[in-house]
Amino acid sequence: MGSQLRVGEVLRSARNRNPEIAVIDGYRNIHHVTASEHLAQIQLSKGINPIAKVRTPSGQRRPAILIRSSPWKAGSAETPWHDVFDLDNGHISYFGDHRVEHTIPVGSTQGNALLLEAFAEHAASSADQRAQAVPLLVFAAVSRNKTPKGYVEFCGVAIIEGLEQIEQKAHGRSFPNYRYDLAVLDLSPEDDRLDWAWFEARGNPGLRTDDALAHAPCAWREWVEHGHAALPRVRRQTDDAALGRATPRRASGDDRELPGLFPVPRSSHDTTPPLPGPAKSSQQLTIGVLMDKLGSLQVHQNNGRPSRHKPLALLWAVSRIANGQPRLAPWRQLRDEVSGLLAEFGLPESSTTPEYPFWHLRTSGLWDLNGLPPEHSVKPHAATFDRLNPRAGLTEQAANLLSDPFVRTQAIAVLRETYLADVDQPALMERLGLAGYESASGVPDDIDLEGEAGPAARRTATLSRIVRDTGLAARAKQLHDDRCQVCGLQLPTRFGTYSEAAHIRGLGRPHHGSDKLSNLLVLCPNHHVQFDALAIYIDTSGTVRTTTDDSSVGELRRHPAHHIDEAHLRYHRALCGRVHG
Repeated sequence: MGSQLRVGEVLRSARNRNPEIAVIDGYRNIHHVTASEHLAQIQLSKGINPIAKVRTPSGQRRPAILIRSSPWKAGSAETPWHDVFDLDNGHISYFGDHRVEHTIPVGSTQGNALLLEAFAEHAASSADQRAQAVPLLVFAAVSRNKTPKGYVEFCGVAIIEGLEQIEQKAHGRSFPNYRYDLAVLDLSPEDDRLDWAWFEARGNPGLRTDDALAHAPCAWREWVEHGHAALPRVRRQTDDAALGRATPRRASGDDRELPGLFPVPRSSHDTTPPLPGPAKSSQQLTIGVLMDKLGSLQVHQNNGRPSRHKPLALLWAVSRIANGQPRLAPWRQLRDEVSGLLAEFGLPESSTTPEYPFWHLRTSGLWDLNGLPPEHSVKPHAATFDRLNPRAGLTEQAANLLSDPFVRTQAIAVLRETYLADVDQPALMERLGLAGYESASGVPDDIDLEGEAGPAARRTATLSRIVRDTGLAARAKQLHDDRCQVCGLQLPTRFGTYSEAAHIRGLGRPHHGSDKLSNLLVLCPNHHVQFDALAIYIDTSGTVRTTTDDSSVGELRRHPAHHIDEAHLRYHRALCGRVHG
């Protein structure tokens, strides 16, 4: 009892769960380390493993949730997701346990239900509520002794700082799930050790929460006191991450390792000085401030036209957040990927110089650059970046805000409208993995094609389409007598009249709008095309305006039996770059 878990330590998680055995096959037995007189024996059989709640004088309290990520199964039919561990920077993207075969609503599976409940606790507004919140203990399956099973590496203690409902795919079918953004806390004051006595105290029904909190590590107590505002101070960041150095992991004998995925504990003797660069702004980054900064970048003018280097690099960084990748990327990766963007979408007369935004975006207040020694206080040559391979990307505050799909939609629109309006938008969005943001309808489900032999070229197409409620569209058209809600046009046909039902927030990716009457407009074909192509939008007063100059097209015609959800109109305005409209 009262043993300690060490960050980076590999423990044996064998079928023999006898807590009396201290060491099995040369590794500490996790059931010995976590043995307790108050808690039931821990489980690591699933990805998400709760310890049962206890009733205490302060109310019900769950001692901990143990999370195990298994890289060996990632991308398989059983586990179609890929958890992303960036422990050097204290960030994990972790996927819930909803699968393609589940017919219950997303969030109803045991693991997702547990983490959604934990997220509500972690997002609490008061310190008293956060003191009750459940800690997450993160482990990763590793291979030892010629087997990928039965060994786990302790990665640290974490909280959920954000989540997003996403669409995943397995067996050619899409299904919903949740992705959780975990902040891994700094345990350096405890020498990268976590005392199991904390969880024993949390599981002791006779202890009040304040008494149990006294056993918590410093970072957890500071987070309880100050909430998410404390995360920049208490998030784990290794010295090697701060310096931009990779920490190689060497396998001995027959051991298989995941290079660079799980860092070794930090050395307390590293005295390398901090990085050079502009002073960090103490300004709290709000959504409004974020949009203002994105819309007022200092960019070079080339023959009277603004350079696209910074906007394209920022869009690339936003796409990393949208696709669940770490916010910071090594220079060599950024160099290769942003170079391609600049060559394809930059100004024809501009040079392909990714080192320019990599270095100069620091002045935007939205960009972090880590990994350059102090002597490089002025812009280094690209060869220096090649040699040192520093890391750069969005600041933590910016990345946190952009993890929200609605905020991300606004940010993409601001960058496109302000700097990239004359770029081939569908091609750019497709290139960045952001397909769908250039239109209100989004991207329909994928079509998988297979070649088929024959005298003439043939293809067998397997289509997966969104099922729309045609009755809703007919109801909307009937209410408006097939008259466009923008111009009032009723198109006559040989046997009647014609109009089109347009979804305000598209059903396709990445919008995932609802197929409801409140998300429909009745439009003529011309205004349907313009609405989907983001050429027109509806402002907060109900005036239809063009996005080119905000001139009025007219008032949106309404029907008392056709309620339109203002949240959908707001989402469409965000797509159009009319954040405050």
